[in-house]
Amino acid sequence: MAYADQQMSGNKVVALVIVALIHVVVGYALVTGLAFEAAKKVIAKVTTVDIEEEKPKEEEPPPPPPKQDQAPPPIVAPPPQINIAPAPPVVQTVTEAPPPPPVLIPTAAPPPPPPAPSKAKGASPKGQAGWASRIQENYPTRAARDNIEGRVGVRVTIGPDGRVSGCSVSSSSGNSDLDSAACDGMTRYARFNPALDDAGSPTSGSYSTAIVYKLN
Repeated sequence: MAYADQQMSGNKVVALVIVALIHVVVGYALVTGLAFEAAKKVIAKVTTVDIEEEKPKEEEPPPPPPKQDQAPPPIVAPPPQINIAPAPPVVQTVTEAPPPPPVLIPTAAPPPPPPAPSKAKGASPKGQAGWASRIQENYPTRAARDNIEGRVGVRVTIGPDGRVSGCSVSSSSGNSDLDSAACDGMTRYARFNPALDDAGSPTSGSYSTAIVYKLN
């Protein structure tokens, strides 16, 4: 192929040179006054020359290599897929042991505390000499005119304030005037220290006494 290309290029160069020479001759003939016909003939002879380029021979392709009986490739089974999973991180757990349960040592129950001493107290007369004389001073008028004397037993109820809230004759003198005068005098004049409960607080109580009526 390279030789044919070189030969073809050489023919083209020769043809170009000849054409150039013809133009030079024509120009020179025109300049020098040569006969027009002579130049025409020369040009006709030169331009009618056919330049045939030789076609390069096509190279025949090389014969294919003889076929050889080749054994089919072995069938290879694909390898099994292996899942490679990353190993999980190692988690270390630290557990604290629970504290041991408290040891309960059975003990005997302590004895109950002794009860507090009771502060209970009965009512007592307060300033008895004073209020007893005032009762004597209020001697019933009719009994005194009739020279009647006697002893009256009374039972009185005393409130938390120490005053008599109720009175009853527990032993009669035999004279209604003396009996009535005794309860009236106790209610009006008698004063007491009130009774106390177990906690020591004032409470209602009762008291029994006797009023002696005697003329001088």
